[in-house]
Amino acid sequence: MKPMHKGEVVETNTYRIGELARKANVTARTVRYYESLGLLKTQDRKDGSQRYYTDEDLVYLNRIIQLKNYGLSLDEIAEIIRLGNEDSTGQKRRLELLKQYRRLLSKELQHLKAVKELITDLAWHVEQLESVDHDFQQCPGNACPKCEFKSRCEFYKQATKE
Repeated sequence: MKPMHKGEVVETNTYRIGELARKANVTARTVRYYESLGLLKTQDRKDGSQRYYTDEDLVYLNRIIQLKNYGLSLDEIAEIIRLGNEDSTGQKRRLELLKQYRRLLSKELQHLKAVKELITDLAWHVEQLESVDHDFQQCPGNACPKCEFKSRCEFYKQATKE
């Protein structure tokens, strides 16, 4: 237990490595790997060399997993953790996280734009193919100059270039 305010005590849970790993939905091997990289603090061993972790360790582990899922590399995550160790105010870590989140947001917005363009293009193709009431083999062919879809049709654009 650790004191919060005068006279107030907060219960701190402790976990063995397997319990910690299960709570974070990773393996004990992953926890050990993150420790070896310095992402998690190596815990003191007690009672026959068992490692014990706290709720704070669980929060750190979950943050590491979250950042990995967002696409940050373990090196980038390690840099963020290192910044936290260098700056007691947390300002350096906050600014680095902000920079990384903005970079990831920009990347995902670009991806979303590309996906929306693909969806629009596929919908157009579906609409075009559903509206063909004659022999599909004509397209591309003699009907292209009169086709209502020629402004979007890649085949028509290629045929007019040649």
